[in-house]
Order: sequence, then C-alpha cells, then structure tokens
Amino acid sequence: MKQETQATIHPLAQFAATLQWSDVPAPVQRRTEDLWVDWFGSVLAGCRARPVASITRFALSQGPAQGPSEVIGHGATSSPMMAALANAAASHVAEQDDVHNGSVFHPAAVVFPPALAVAQSIGASGAQLMAACVAGYEVGIRVGEFLGRSHYKVFHTTATAGTLAAAAAVGRLLELTPAQMQHAFGSAGTQSAGLWEFLRTAADSKQLHTAHAAAAGLMAAYLAQDGFTGAQDIFTGPQGMAAGMSSDANPAKLTEGLGSRWATAETSFKWHASCRHTHPAADALQQVMREHGLAPADIAQVTCHVHQGAIDVLGPVVSPTTVHQSKFSMGTVLALAARFGHAGLAAFDNEYLAPETVALRDKVRMELDAEVDAASPRRRIGKVTVRTADGRTLHGRVDEPKGDPGNTLSREEITAKALRLAAYGGAVSAEQAPAAIQRLWRATQWPRAQRLLQPEQDERGHF
Repeated sequence: MKQETQATIHPLAQFAATLQWSDVPAPVQRRTEDLWVDWFGSVLAGCRARPVASITRFALSQGPAQGPSEVIGHGATSSPMMAALANAAASHVAEQDDVHNGSVFHPAAVVFPPALAVAQSIGASGAQLMAACVAGYEVGIRVGEFLGRSHYKVFHTTATAGTLAAAAAVGRLLELTPAQMQHAFGSAGTQSAGLWEFLRTAADSKQLHTAHAAAAGLMAAYLAQDGFTGAQDIFTGPQGMAAGMSSDANPAKLTEGLGSRWATAETSFKWHASCRHTHPAADALQQVMREHGLAPADIAQVTCHVHQGAIDVLGPVVSPTTVHQSKFSMGTVLALAARFGHAGLAAFDNEYLAPETVALRDKVRMELDAEVDAASPRRRIGKVTVRTADGRTLHGRVDEPKGDPGNTLSREEITAKALRLAAYGGAVSAEQAPAAIQRLWRATQWPRAQRLLQPEQDERGHF
C-alpha cells in the first residue's frame, strides 16, 4: 500500500479548489469578462502565425483528429490537451495579450486556453468556466510575485508560474479537493520551464512557453484527479521552486490578501503590440511629441529611464531580425509609436526595418533609473528625455500607461481591439468575428461552454 506523508494544505490550494463564481465581487466578474474578450482577439490574431502553425500541426498530428475541444481559427477539434496546446501558443504571439505588472505575468495566454478546452470537454457552464479562470489568474499572479525579480531575469514567468495557473484553472473545473489541488500544484511546479535565451537569436520559443505551460498544468490537474501525487511543498521546499529558480522569493506573496485582494482586477491590457516593458516609454515619448508639436524628424535622441527588468529583457535585442524580435526592441517600438501614433501589428509587419524606423531606432537608448526601478514591477512609470534636432531638452512622464487599471480600456475599446486583431489574423470572416465577440460577452450566461466560433442555435446554448 502506498504511503503518503500527511501535509498541511496550502491556503492557495484551498482557495483554488473551493472558489465559486458567486465568491467573486461583481467588479472583478466584469473585469474577468473584459479579459476574456481581450484574450479572444489575441488568439485570432496569432492562430495562423508560422510558429503557432508548427505547434498546431504537432498538436493535431498527436490526435485525436476530432474531439470535444476547439482548436480556434482552424475549424478543427481535438482532445482538451491538444486544443490547449495550440490555443495557448496562438494567444501570445501578437504581443497583445494581457499582463499583470507586479508579477510580470501574462495570465490570459496560459489560463483561458486550458480552461476553455476542459470546459468544452466536460460540459461546464459559463459561470463555472469563468470561476476557474479567476482561480487561475489569482494563483498564477501570486506565484509570479512570489518568485520575484531575480527569477524574471532568467526565466519567463508566464512559462513557469503559468503551469501553476493552468493547473489551478483546470483543477477547479475538475472539482479537485484541496488535497488534490495541492498535488496538482506539485506536479505543475516540477514541470515549470521557460528561459529568455531565445530572444538573442529570435527563436520561436516564446510560443512554446505558453503552449507547454497550458498543457503541463492541464496534465497535472488530471493526474491529481486520478490519485497521482505531487510534491507537497513545491513552493518553498528545500528543492522546490524558490530554491531552484529565485534568489529573492517571498513566500508571503502567495497568500497576501487571498480572497480580499483580487489580483485579477489588477491586470492590464496591452495597447501597443509589443513587450510590456516598452509601453511606458512609448506613451511618454508620445506625450512629449504631442505637447511640443514634434515630428519624428525633430528627434535627435531619446533616453528611456527604465527599471532593471527592461534592460535584462530588452537589452539583448540590438538589431532585430524578425517581426517578433522587433517587439522586444525599445528603439523599434518607440520609432513606430513616434511615426504612427501607435505601435500596432501592421506597423511592425510592414515598417520595422524601414529606413525611417531604423534611423529613429538607433537614436533610442535605455538608462537605469532609481525611481522607476524602485516602483517596478508593481508600477510601470514611463520617463523619457528627448533631445531635439534644434538643441532643446524635453522631458516626458506617464505614471499609468494606457491599458493599466487606472487608465484602462472601455468595453467599446476592448471590442474594437478584438475586431482589429481578428481582422489581422485573417482566420475568420468579417461577419463571423463580431458575432463571436458578442457571444463571448454573454459567456457567464451559457449553460454549457460553447465553441467560440460556432453560432448558437438555440437559447439553451447547444450547437
């Protein structure tokens, strides 16, 4: 008979296993709906991208050829695991998916895909699906905060904390007990992986990061349901995540305000189609240009006053060679924002190597700033110093970049953004996208989780 050491249930496992939609305050419920629609746009934007196509072909080759779970934008279905793998890869390639500042974590890409795939498979209601997603957000964000800044310097937190987030969301849908949820966390944590080295050579790894996190977390939850055991102290054990992946881990962050502080509502939307570290400086530069009536040709130099994390992630990208790599180039992002008023998807695709962009890119530099660094990661202050061609020195500052909770997007802006992303991806028709988005806004009313790109045929939610 298998011996199992009795362990105290971690409060995070208890929370994730017992959360009900009715426990979530109404403003947080509405925010979750906002994040859900915003995520859908990112999936449609990325589902046909070349790296995503590779992962999707792999997923579909592993079968089954048909299943209960939707592979979004491909008119295909498969098992929950394979659908989660493909949809999570698609969620993160356009660099328009949401982000939580304090954890430097992109929850939507690793929470919604596995939760949706499983909900479609087991016939969960829309409210059950949304509750599971909140559980995933709350767990993933707290794990990211726990792992700290030292972790993020080497590890892609969305990939590592993402396994725990996915396990929490799927585990809630499977109605794991708190003890089973703790086992799921152990199995998810031991699979945590994802390194930043890919940025140096413009490799495709970032899409693999989200795909793996979603699939690994899903597997961890299903294994726990079947009695499979995982490490009981995966967070702070002598050979756990903190020991191997961080030098400044803070265990208090795992439970800080649990059940009263809703980290889901702290999550930001991404306005520019680039790494979040670039957004504050881009907004600050645009502020200077508006206030002083500057054109791109008027700019001689831009100094971005940034936190250390921005230097760690963006610093290796000096001369981007691909569209995706250019989204991690501070100079390219600011150049596109200066030229077009917004660093959007089409601008990156068509203009990232244009002579006008490169000329501006080479005028941008980053400099560590004590105030910005101290505020990071919870607050993302944008500070720039602009030297003009006629010798003036101008300063710009933005305390809340567009998309942050204090400068958020309206539902009208979220819908418009999702439609733009859908049009960019080209996977659905101009008629299909608006209808799908309108259905998504009503997801909590669904008796059963629906296929997102298949119209409802009756009021009971069957299709």
